[in-house]
Amino acid sequence: MSEPSVSAASIRLPWRAGVGLKAEHYRVVLDTRPEVGFFEVHAENYMGAGGPPHRYLSAIRDAYPLSIHGVGLSIGADRPLDAAHLGRLKALVTRYAPGLVSEHLAWSSHDAGFLNDLLPLPYTRETLARVVEHLDEVQETLGRQVLLENPSTYVAFCESTYSETDFIAEIARRSGCGLLLDINNVYVACTNQRWDPTRYLDAFPLAAVRQIHLAGHADDADEQGRPLLIDTHDRAVAAVVWDLFARAVRRTGPVPALIEWDAAVPAWPILKAQAERADAILQASLPPVPQASRQSSRLAAMARG
Repeated sequence: MSEPSVSAASIRLPWRAGVGLKAEHYRVVLDTRPEVGFFEVHAENYMGAGGPPHRYLSAIRDAYPLSIHGVGLSIGADRPLDAAHLGRLKALVTRYAPGLVSEHLAWSSHDAGFLNDLLPLPYTRETLARVVEHLDEVQETLGRQVLLENPSTYVAFCESTYSETDFIAEIARRSGCGLLLDINNVYVACTNQRWDPTRYLDAFPLAAVRQIHLAGHADDADEQGRPLLIDTHDRAVAAVVWDLFARAVRRTGPVPALIEWDAAVPAWPILKAQAERADAILQASLPPVPQASRQSSRLAAMARG
């Protein structure tokens, strides 16, 4: 298996559905070359220098577009970014030249160490300035635009002075970052915070969306018996999330969409079926082809024949 050179060119992700790449599916992907738009990996799983994960990823990168999704930069932390971690991310992005690079609107680090979680932020002017400063550093270091993902949240901060959608819109405006719209996160956060998910989408800065994520969630209840959703990524996309996805892409038009399934990973055909459903919704969002264009295409095909 050959590895891409550091000069490998980025391949733009198609307006198709992709799948999160898991080690369980390395061989089936390479052996069968399934018809999917792209694959996405978590950056932190490939920050070692070599070994089987890189050999497999290099071979898959030779055949498919790739996106890289980070979970460890701690963009919202009240402390400087980890320079060593950012350096490892830069090396990975240089090595694989992904079509998109993304991170989370969250924090996970503090002076005592690193928490294996994506924790929420208060939506204040101080937090906004810090997130924009960190995104500027990341984008300057990588030499490219980075996408920021909306969070799944379970609590709200009384000191917040922005709505979540206004906060995200202002981050995008000030930093020039793109946005990764996670539809499952929208539904989870809106259910837990008692927001209306359709109003949330209507208020979201959809013009800045460059990618969409879709995943499954678990249903639970809080101590008062109210619905509480957990962003588990361990099951199929829920029907209500598919409906919100269709609503979103009617506004954004087709964009790369990813099926995330990170725990209790199923057999490949189940993931492939989820991607096919997403592809069908993306296809339905395409504008109709004018009759004249269809006729021109038929005439061109006849001339070539």
